[in-house]
Amino acid sequence: MEMMLNRIILDTERVPAADRFGLWLDMLADSPAPLRVRTEHADDFVARADTIDLGRMRLVRYRYPSLDCVRSRKLIQRSDPDYYVLALTLAGTGTADQAGQRSECRPGDFTFYDCSRPHEVSHHGEHHGPAHPSSIVAFIPYDALPLPHRRLAALFAGRMPGNEGIGALLADYLIRITGHPEQYHAADAERLAGIGLDLVSMMLGRHLVSEDVVPTEVRRQALLAQVRSHIRQHLGDTTLSPQSIADAHHISVRSLHRLFEAEETTVAACIRDQRLERCRRDLADPALRDRPIQLIAGRWGFRDKAHFSRAFRAAHEETPQAYRVRHLEQARIVNTPASVINSQRTY
Repeated sequence: MEMMLNRIILDTERVPAADRFGLWLDMLADSPAPLRVRTEHADDFVARADTIDLGRMRLVRYRYPSLDCVRSRKLIQRSDPDYYVLALTLAGTGTADQAGQRSECRPGDFTFYDCSRPHEVSHHGEHHGPAHPSSIVAFIPYDALPLPHRRLAALFAGRMPGNEGIGALLADYLIRITGHPEQYHAADAERLAGIGLDLVSMMLGRHLVSEDVVPTEVRRQALLAQVRSHIRQHLGDTTLSPQSIADAHHISVRSLHRLFEAEETTVAACIRDQRLERCRRDLADPALRDRPIQLIAGRWGFRDKAHFSRAFRAAHEETPQAYRVRHLEQARIVNTPASVINSQRTY
């Protein structure tokens, strides 16, 4: 059985109200950057932290009552890790203050700071109302980013939008990984971390104005991630092609093909393989057993029935119909109670 991503969930509602805030403080004390916390909800601190370890990067999805946090020089002396923090506000209004810079972040905004320098962070529900603020935080070791530390100081406690360009792609990545970690395997962790770190580097580099500070390979990986995301979002579009993808990203078709040279695949193969993967998923879905195979193929961009059958058989050495029958039968056996199966046996 495949191992899932390393994940730890802390939910204070699982303990009595009087113990909830203390449990939260214990969790923060074990984090890479402990904070001093002030809140008006210490008597009943209903909060949740979902931590996902990707190796080179740790992601935490938080939900908590309104609070104010300080990382003081004394705390830094006790624990002075070489970490950056990148935070995406999901709900509520956040403020960050570090190195003389202060910013206010609303849902969809990023902020960035250095754990080895004093800073203040606040996060409150809208209009200080009852709605819980929430955020996604990435703890990133210094050496995981290929950007000069002295240059990044200009971004500490700054606001960066997460609703456009690279910022939007990074926000989608963080929301997807932390929202559905059960969909990924432990074997995916290193690759997932690499994709995330490339996107972080690209976004930070863009906000440093000079793109020259971003290594060529980081720019290539970030563009590749954008292209792959575009393909996933347009699989059902029968006009999806290398030309349409290149046009959408303002590059030449030749540049697009060069982008895939190190990926051991081609643009066309990437489109075909993702379409076949979606078709496989639908063919094996018991809820879609009555949907004609041609409709499933058409939904994912295969216009011609014969072409789809050839492509499917070349990839899986069986016809779409045979694949569907085999997987639906397996699903039926798995979902049939053992008592029913035993009653159907002949002796």
